[in-house]
Amino acid sequence: MQPYWLSRPGPPPDPATRARFDAVLAAALAAGRGTAIDYRLAAPRWQFLCHAADGGQVVLHGSSDPDIDRFEPRQSNDIAEFGNRTAVYAAADGLWAMFFAILDRPRHRMALTNSCFRVLGEDGSLSGPYYYFAVNAEVLEQGQFSPGTVYLLPAGRFEREPAYVEGGRRVLTAQAACLEPVEPLAKLAVEPADFPMRIRGYDLDTHLARIEADPEGFPWLAADEI
Repeated sequence: MQPYWLSRPGPPPDPATRARFDAVLAAALAAGRGTAIDYRLAAPRWQFLCHAADGGQVVLHGSSDPDIDRFEPRQSNDIAEFGNRTAVYAAADGLWAMFFAILDRPRHRMALTNSCFRVLGEDGSLSGPYYYFAVNAEVLEQGQFSPGTVYLLPAGRFEREPAYVEGGRRVLTAQAACLEPVEPLAKLAVEPADFPMRIRGYDLDTHLARIEADPEGFPWLAADEI
């Protein structure tokens, strides 16, 4: 695996913490109606969100808007066919959704390069998730981050992006889509400080030129940047 791919931070939560996560999640889903989760656990919020998404009941959508009570399908702009439709998009992963939640996109021009996937074994097993997060450099230099909200949406309403072969491996991304409006089940407030992963910065013009020259060259890094 290339060194720019990041793994989920460890160690994983212990059984007692996972049981607390389950109790918080069950209470939130029972309340429904997009209720804000009153999160008081010592474990970081990203761990709770990852646990919730890994359980398969919910997918997650990160936004800087704390007051969404209904998600409407919107046309996306993606190089992949699955992600370039009029749909509500969500992530089957807590960290990927949190990345979108903490970006202050309404007030700043941003270009994002990001991914989250697992490798499918021949026996049907799944690897741990791998991540990549990058934005144009001024986002990092000027601290263009803000408090955000991660919404919990019903996984049964969403289709997952089909697995595909990349570099001889079968890959399953965390991207999910619903072609109809969706109402959130619950939501959790997050802060930029809650996000534990490295975010890379790049020169926007250089990055766009590399994408134009090689649309399939994700993540469009020069050899000395890898």
